[in-house]
Amino acid sequence: MAWQNLILTAAREQVDALETRLLGAGALSVSVGDAGDVPVLEPAPGETPLWPENTLTALFEADVELAALASALSAEFALAAAPRTETVADQDWERAWMADFQPMRFGARLWICPSWHTPPADDAVNLILDPGLAFGTGTHPTTALCLEWLDANPPCGALALDYGCGSGILSLAALKLGARHVWAVDIDPQALTATADNAARNAIPASNLYAVEPPELPPLTADLVMANILSGPLIELAPRLCQHLKPGGKLILSGILATQADAVRDAYNACIAHWEPRAERDGWVRLAGRRAEA
Repeated sequence: MAWQNLILTAAREQVDALETRLLGAGALSVSVGDAGDVPVLEPAPGETPLWPENTLTALFEADVELAALASALSAEFALAAAPRTETVADQDWERAWMADFQPMRFGARLWICPSWHTPPADDAVNLILDPGLAFGTGTHPTTALCLEWLDANPPCGALALDYGCGSGILSLAALKLGARHVWAVDIDPQALTATADNAARNAIPASNLYAVEPPELPPLTADLVMANILSGPLIELAPRLCQHLKPGGKLILSGILATQADAVRDAYNACIAHWEPRAERDGWVRLAGRRAEA
């Protein structure tokens, strides 16, 4: 069975009404994307991120007549560009989706490998991780920068804290690379579930990984504190994360745009005695530093 898409470009204030009209006309789904190149990186809580100019892609069954609908919507909403259609060929969607995710190497020996692939190097450190709802499979530059740091600085015997753990990728990589225990913290229960599931898939004992919400985190001090979130929360959390970093401990921060790196670093200068040179990729930055010895 084939499908077809109706693709429209609309202003921010038209999106909700257009989506309602498309679904009412029989659309199976409607997706909204940026028609220009304007990133929305930190929307307010509860806010749906929309752009000044948006592309709406509505999926219909192949036998739906779209020409009249396109003409009506163009006139009703005074669209600047005429809607267009495209045929969506039938295929094995599960296989096509899986083919997009290949094993990835980070540093010298750390590999992230989907469960449907054979690990490419038996003597490497292999972390089995499938794409899912929680953020973090290694494809984003911020995650990759943190994984490369862990590979180059294995936390052997360390107690680590992963604040904003998402899928648990940094927690599990730290454990695979020698950490003794990791506290994985997230405000989203779904992320904690994903972290626990991924740990089980990698045969990591439950006694080595504690996945908790922030109020459940005890007043521990860690050898390594990791936080791959966004600049705003990193700045807000600076006092708390510094409180959890033991003297001589290492701090890894990412999720930071290059233009925001100085502000984040300034928020942690009170507790970090030495900063490594910042690492940057595709406009994103990783900061790494060490707290002074007592």
